[in-house]
Amino acid sequence: MHIEPGVVDGAKILLSYATAAVGFGLTAKMAAGDIRRDGGAAILALRSLATTALVFCFFEVLPHHPVGVSEVHLILGSTLLLLFGSGAAAIGLAAGLLIQGLFFAPFDLPQYGMNVTTLLVPLWGIHLLARKIVAKDTPYVELTYSQALALSTAYQGGIVAWVAFWALYGHGFTVANLASIGTFGIAYMSVILLEPLIDLAVLAAAKALRRLSRSSLFSARLHSALV
Repeated sequence: MHIEPGVVDGAKILLSYATAAVGFGLTAKMAAGDIRRDGGAAILALRSLATTALVFCFFEVLPHHPVGVSEVHLILGSTLLLLFGSGAAAIGLAAGLLIQGLFFAPFDLPQYGMNVTTLLVPLWGIHLLARKIVAKDTPYVELTYSQALALSTAYQGGIVAWVAFWALYGHGFTVANLASIGTFGIAYMSVILLEPLIDLAVLAAAKALRRLSRSSLFSARLHSALV
C-alpha cells in the first residue's frame, strides 16, 4: 500500500497533510476510548509498543512486492485490532510506518501523510464495523469466518480505495494509470483471501492459550463482552 515517490508531488502533496491530520484525530479518538474502557493509558502504551514492533516486522520482514501503482503488503490491520484494540492498532500502524521511513526507507517520508491516511482511515472503518457485526456479548475469540472476512475485506478494500484515490489524484484518468490501479487491486485480492484465515488462526490460538492471552497485553474484548 506504499504510495511510490512521484505518484503525487508538488503542491498536490499538501492534501495528504490534511488527510493525515484526520487520521491522527481518529487515532486519538480510538485511543481515548481504549484508555477509558480498557485498562488506562499505561496499558495502551504497552499494547502500542507491541503493535509498533509487529507493524515494523510486517513491513520489513514479511514478503512485499511492487504491483501497479503501489506495493502489496500483508498488513494484518484487522488482526491487530482484534488482539490489541483499535487505539493500539492505530498507534502501531502510524508509528511502525514512521520508524520504517526514518531508518530504512527515507525516500518514503514525503509520502508518509498519504500512506498513514491509507492505513488509519480504513482502520477507523472496521472499528465501527466490528461494533455493528459482532454482538456485544460475543468475545472476539468466538468470531466466525464470515465476520473475520467482513472485517478483512473492509480494511483491505479501504486500502485499495485510498491507493486508487492517490493515484488518480496524482496522475489522472489515463489508460496506463487505470490499468496500473487495476493490477494493484487484483493483486490485493490475495491479501483479502488470506487475512481472515490468519485472523481465525490467531484467535483460535488466543482461545486455546487463554491463560496467556487474558493478560493486560491484549484487549479485554478478546475474551469478554463489550463494556
